[in-house]
Amino acid sequence: MAPHEPPAGQRDPNRPQGDPWNAFGYLVSGVLLYGLIGWGLDRWLGTSFLVAIGIIAGAALGTYQTYKRFQIPDDDPQDGGKQ
Repeated sequence: MAPHEPPAGQRDPNRPQGDPWNAFGYLVSGVLLYGLIGWGLDRWLGTSFLVAIGIIAGAALGTYQTYKRFQIPDDDPQDGGKQ
């Protein structure tokens, strides 16, 4: 069966909107937040590697959050995605 397409001019409210600034914001905020946490832990513990781990973790979590935000949902949640 063909997927249901909304009429021309109408947007599907269940389909995520593709705003690139929103994706950019998730990535940058993840890097900044977790990099700042890593920097604070470096200062507190006297280490020098946690800021790098925080930046990498922030980039990974920002990428994951962007993926989950822009993922297209299943059409019928009752059948578990089976056709």
